[in-house]
Amino acid sequence: MIAATALIAFVPVAALLTITPGTDTMLVLRTAGLGDLRAAWLAALGIAIGCLVWGAAVAFGLGALLVASPMAFAWLRAAGAVYLCWIGIGLLVRIRQAPQPGEAAAHTAFRRGLLTNLLNPKVGVFYLTLLPQFLPPGTRDAGAGLMLAGVHVMLTLVWFAALIAFARSLTPIMARPAFARWIDRVCGAVFIGFGAKLALR
Repeated sequence: MIAATALIAFVPVAALLTITPGTDTMLVLRTAGLGDLRAAWLAALGIAIGCLVWGAAVAFGLGALLVASPMAFAWLRAAGAVYLCWIGIGLLVRIRQAPQPGEAAAHTAFRRGLLTNLLNPKVGVFYLTLLPQFLPPGTRDAGAGLMLAGVHVMLTLVWFAALIAFARSLTPIMARPAFARWIDRVCGAVFIGFGAKLALR
């Protein structure tokens, strides 16, 4: 099990990394700001599940195998870069039409949240480098690693709740067609930038 002091030390570090801007933050803000609360929460849930999958992979030693295999890591990084660029290009070039039906928009948001994390090897590297620092030296307790991953996921959901509340307060502005198009362009450029950065590292 994890010592209370290690757990207490882990929380501020994980919280700081959680609030660092990235594709997850951009995805949740955009979805919530455009007025679809359910889709925003499903995007957040997809991201959280992606984090749990990576956390479990690291806890059970699978993350180390991935990082140790340059070819597997390169293929995963390429897939993640292509996916992020695909989202970004879609946001940049699509002509804004009538909003998707609630079920379709929610499904898309969940899938984007999940795949954005699962196809991002940096999330795996994050867990692989951070979690062992807060575990007893030489421990192979998968439950302890899962506990730390669960703490990080809870912090992430709390952060997303704050982001969603903030974005919802701006919905009357962000949901205007002209402003929404501008948001899509900005988000599209950001996603392409993250994809290019992932591909080039």
